[in-house]
Amino acid sequence: MYNNILERPSSSERSSKMKSCISNAFTDFFFEYETPRQVLVRSKNVGVVCRLIQLGVLAYIIGWVFIYEKGYQSSDTAVGSVFTKMKGVGLTNVNGEERIWDEADYVFPVQGDESFVVMTNYILTKGQKMGKCPELPDSKNSCSSDSDCEAGRSERTGHGHTTGRCLVNTTKTCEVLAWCPVEDDSIIPEPALLMSAENYTLFIKNSVTFPEFHVTRSNLVEGIDMLYIKSCLHNPLNNPLCPIFRLGDLVKWSGFNFSNIAKDGGAIGIVIDWTCNLDYAESQCRPTYSFHGLYGDPQEKDKARASVGYNFRYTQHYMENGVDKRDLLKVFGIRFDIIVRSEARKFDIIPTLMAIGSGVGIFGVATVVCDVILLYLLPKRHFYNNMKFKVTELNEEKPLDEFTEISKEEERIGGRDLTDLISQEQ
Repeated sequence: MYNNILERPSSSERSSKMKSCISNAFTDFFFEYETPRQVLVRSKNVGVVCRLIQLGVLAYIIGWVFIYEKGYQSSDTAVGSVFTKMKGVGLTNVNGEERIWDEADYVFPVQGDESFVVMTNYILTKGQKMGKCPELPDSKNSCSSDSDCEAGRSERTGHGHTTGRCLVNTTKTCEVLAWCPVEDDSIIPEPALLMSAENYTLFIKNSVTFPEFHVTRSNLVEGIDMLYIKSCLHNPLNNPLCPIFRLGDLVKWSGFNFSNIAKDGGAIGIVIDWTCNLDYAESQCRPTYSFHGLYGDPQEKDKARASVGYNFRYTQHYMENGVDKRDLLKVFGIRFDIIVRSEARKFDIIPTLMAIGSGVGIFGVATVVCDVILLYLLPKRHFYNNMKFKVTELNEEKPLDEFTEISKEEERIGGRDLTDLISQEQ
């Protein structure tokens, strides 16, 4: 008697329906394609704006990204080493004493590193030995009694420790325990004692390796052999690849005057630039040289600046009659710093695709700008808005659940009450 009663769906039927829904969703996702709605607008002003923006983006991609920045290439920096060697002999005559100076005497350090000093001037204090002697007569060391010379005191610019005595009868300065006689560097020789350094020559040997591209290069490139090296001298125009440099030319190319920098010393940078495009033959990867003053005023306009030039001290110790003695030299020289700058580039498909992809994305700027003009700025913006967007109002529906089939059957039988049906059947 309950044959006409509508039964609820079983769990197996609900599971089957769920599987069907999931299957349909996956099918719709993988085998359907959605495209945005497009509206063709015939407007000269908007069309010109769109094409100008696209033209600017295209010029940026081709001109800046690909041509200037080489966006189609990957890059690598080099690891390398520098060796240097000085050649030249100098002659000095100080107080009638002649002396020959070779590269073992005037180059510091002598190993030939990428940073070294060539001595051009000096102050020599010979035969110093440990003892007690007067300080230099100046305002800092002057005294009138022993009370002005505190025992054990050491001045920052002094030469030793005070003994507590004031040498009133001689120098009127404090007595110090130091290397005697103390150095007097108040007068710098002018002209420089080693003006012959202008004609010294510097040989630079440099090798670089680009690990990513497995390329090794040397500044002794193809065509530079022993015969060429023995006769060449670097010139930016005539011999740009020659690795031998005249010191006077290096100073001139860096903007300094040799006689001035030789007197007080200074610093010069030699830049070796390896900028290589390895899309061409490796033999085209060659260095270029440039020269820069690293310290001082090349025009020498500032005459009152403090701590002019570059100097340092070193000693030569020896024994004389069982007494330890030394010769102290205050060296004025030109410090050379060799700086290697490198970058190699080569075609690579990955940065090329990334550059193209980013360029295509930037083209969307034209669409955004034109949409703003159409939808917000033009007088007919409401018309364009209706053409671009289709507005659909959806009525809310009852959610489908396990009793949906029962509701539909109730409508089919005219909406009669289910309880009445059961009573009639009984």
